[in-house]
Amino acid sequence: MPILLTVLAVGFPASHLSGTARAADTRDTLSIGLAIEPPGLDPTRGSSEAIGMVTYGNIYEGLMRLDEQGTLKPLLAQDWHISPDSLTYDFTLHDGVRFHDGTPLTCDSVKFSLLRAGAADSTNPHRAIFSQIADISCPDSLHVRIRLQHPYGSFLYQLAWNDAAILSPASAAQNISHPVGTGPFVFSEWRRGDHLTLTRNPDYWGARPALRSVTFRFMPDPLSASNALLAGELDAYPSFPSREILSRFAGNTQLQVIRGSFPFKAILALNNARRPFSDFRVRQAIAQAIDRKALIQAVADGDGTLLQSHMAPDDPDYVALPDRYPYDPDHARALLKEAGVAPGTHLTLTFPPIGYARDSSELIAAYLEQVGLNVTLQPVEWPTWLGQVYGQGQFDMTVIAHTEPHDITIYDRTPVYFHYHSPVFHGLVEQYEATADMTRRHQLSVQMQEQLAQDEPNVFLFAIPRETVMNRHLKGLWTNQPIAGCPVAGVSWAP
Repeated sequence: MPILLTVLAVGFPASHLSGTARAADTRDTLSIGLAIEPPGLDPTRGSSEAIGMVTYGNIYEGLMRLDEQGTLKPLLAQDWHISPDSLTYDFTLHDGVRFHDGTPLTCDSVKFSLLRAGAADSTNPHRAIFSQIADISCPDSLHVRIRLQHPYGSFLYQLAWNDAAILSPASAAQNISHPVGTGPFVFSEWRRGDHLTLTRNPDYWGARPALRSVTFRFMPDPLSASNALLAGELDAYPSFPSREILSRFAGNTQLQVIRGSFPFKAILALNNARRPFSDFRVRQAIAQAIDRKALIQAVADGDGTLLQSHMAPDDPDYVALPDRYPYDPDHARALLKEAGVAPGTHLTLTFPPIGYARDSSELIAAYLEQVGLNVTLQPVEWPTWLGQVYGQGQFDMTVIAHTEPHDITIYDRTPVYFHYHSPVFHGLVEQYEATADMTRRHQLSVQMQEQLAQDEPNVFLFAIPRETVMNRHLKGLWTNQPIAGCPVAGVSWAP
């Protein structure tokens, strides 16, 4: 999910290179603008999208990876075999791979990383995935044998996620501030609130990157970011945060705006463990109190897809569902009265400091007040949101976007911050993970979407496309984002 941190706008000197000169004279460096600064640099200990944007495929690598189209590919594992009972996974590692601290990659590294991720005291965002592992053995240094407790059909795919990174046992404890991986780039410096720089790994085991260094500049203000792009001080800005400012780049000979996709799922999360949200009628009432079509128009200039469940439209298993709870404030009032929620009932809507969350929250509060609910808006900094809302589940309502790929099974996770528990949904997840048959998995995925649309544990708001602003001479930069990441090993400058 996106991690949004208030950071300072970056200042630049008055003199600077033009976009043309920059493309010609600094062909081995790259400057990328990001709206979000990561709270740390260890994806195995934090759920921040911002961590992945800097580190995925750059610093850290896993056994598997996702390419720009979301296709599963091998990475540290050159091949693998799955047993007929789907319980044992045998991986063969590439030979000659070393971590940035000089430690060789071996089966023991993989065993350490994955067992650490699933340990009882693990803070891995997806500890439940790795807790499926019954045992890891090492036939030799380059062969890994993972035995699962029971068949788990998503296991191989999820080994490509950020939090499945393989770490060096010697340096794992310091990865939050000084990350060490096996990737094509090495951590160089981090000036908090300003920028973070990676440099080319001279000992990388794979193809040599064309870029010598990459600097990620943290620029949450869209106007400052657009000025930096127009001045040639930024080469690219993935997921540009303001659509109305994109018109500034129209007709620009050095910059282009490319529309892509990513699994953005904005929701109004409701604390199902608290009254009155524990009552289904109240959750339905809140859904029907909000004109989500008008919300998309206001927040995303109408350029979005109305969601009915927790699945982005670009997901292969996505299904367009009918709107079970369309905008109907009169029915919302009737449902609230039926559920015993008195007019003037006070609720708090907490939101992190980012545009879509702030704008959506303000509109949602106004809609809910029209049906008799008294809503207090509570803006918080990202560390507070992460600890209080996501970590402890201490909130009434919050607006957030989940951006992990195909993550619908989080609704079966215990604990999960919005405290949804459904025996029916749990049964569907169990069936889904117990089979590797893709047709059957799709059918079950559709049923899971339908169950969430019926139960409305959260109000599913909208998905939006991804707009990347980039220099026309850049090649190989991801414009789709199937997972939180901005891998730059394949990026180069063209004449």
